Amino acid sequence: MIPGTAFRWAALAALMSCGERDRLVFPVEDPGDGEGPTTEVNRPMASDTLVSDGELLIVQGRAYDPDGVDAIIIEIGGANQEFAPIQGEGEDTVAFALQLSTLGLAGATVAVRIHAVDLLGDVGPSVNRQIRVQ
Repeated sequence: MIPGTAFRWAALAALMSCGERDRLVFPVEDPGDGEGPTTEVNRPMASDTLVSDGELLIVQGRAYDPDGVDAIIIEIGGANQEFAPIQGEGEDTVAFALQLSTLGLAGATVAVRIHAVDLLGDVGPSVNRQIRVQ
């Protein structure tokens, strides 16, 4: 009978020591910062720009995000022009430059809106430029 009692005490001691073991911890995917990329336009600097009909107009800037830039989206209103998204390929900083045609747009106002999306799908705030063609 003593060996059975000893076995019970040994089993109880083993169960009580289970609470002190290291627990398995599984890695969690990096959820990112929850914010989309920051987009800057440094040309033209002013949010409202006046140009002459036919004048060459370059829109230039960059988007950056520590989670990696997936794409830069450019939307043009008031002119018959479109731009495919610029692929960021996961880089943390992506520069862009695009040429807008103002030929035949005298009297029009062209609205340019640019924003970026990071690799996690977070959309950043838009940057807007208004181009008035005279």
